[in-house]
Amino acid sequence: MSSIEFAHPWYFLLLPLPLLVYWLVPAYHSRESAIKVPFFSQILEALNESPREAAGLLTSQWWQKATLFISWLLIVTALAHPSILGEVQTREEFGRDVMVVVDLSGSMAEQDFTTDGKNLTRLQAAKQVLKEFVDNREGDRFGLILFGDSAFVQTPFTADRTVWLSLLNESDVAMAGQSTNLGDAMGLGIKVFEQNRDPEQQKVMIVLTDGNDTGSFVEPIDAAKIAAAKGIKIYMIAMGDPETVGEQPLDMDVIERVSALTKARSFTAIDQQALIDAYNLIDELEPQTYSTATYRPKISLHHYLIIALVVMHLLVFGALTIKRIREVPNE
Repeated sequence: MSSIEFAHPWYFLLLPLPLLVYWLVPAYHSRESAIKVPFFSQILEALNESPREAAGLLTSQWWQKATLFISWLLIVTALAHPSILGEVQTREEFGRDVMVVVDLSGSMAEQDFTTDGKNLTRLQAAKQVLKEFVDNREGDRFGLILFGDSAFVQTPFTADRTVWLSLLNESDVAMAGQSTNLGDAMGLGIKVFEQNRDPEQQKVMIVLTDGNDTGSFVEPIDAAKIAAAKGIKIYMIAMGDPETVGEQPLDMDVIERVSALTKARSFTAIDQQALIDAYNLIDELEPQTYSTATYRPKISLHHYLIIALVVMHLLVFGALTIKRIREVPNE
């Protein structure tokens, strides 16, 4: 509900000042000399003239007093600086921007993860764990990058976790190609952070992959150096056990160096529990800093009072001018 606030309410103590001046300061009385003419009426009769009204004592009219009272009230109220307070508004102050980078290469279809006795693909397992991770991070903004032969932004940073999870669930293996262009995906994530242009925002990138880089324009190590210079932490999560599917072993040296360069951590998740543990540890290492602030917008009114004062005096002056013009006798 809207209300009125006065920034300097003590100015209202000046309201009785005119009355104090009226009561305490002596009134000014002018003294005029006059000539007494004997036989005044006889002289007028001889000159065939009639007497005219002499100067009288001027008395203030009610409208003059009302004008002075309203003027003083407007001036004092304007000095008190009134403002209309709007409805209470809530501003959300987000703690971190978290960019999640997910590998969609063909190997993410391997069913070497299990939960509740059911086999899951690596991508399905990642979706389950990411849902729980994101649901628990109230106040953070999340972005999503998917990559394979190339990388693309599935969603920029958003605080709407429902939309973010919906877009994650729409992703599928090989929709971005069969390859693993890891370095390009990291470079795209850095570019999205740059577009945000908030130097105070804490920046975190979580990269989930199950393969080595297969020909990015930007090497993962080079991308990590750029990220480190821009204050972006990169947590690397290597999924799966390559020995069980005949894949080329993951280059864990690259995975670990990327995280070390950006002052983050790297993880190996060979099963569902290991993946959960990795995200739980990230949750501990990057505590939530979300907060809300409430405020009420203000609309200042003092200048409207000054405008009203000026308009009132212009109207009074105009009315008096018209009255005097009409009272002037036509010659």
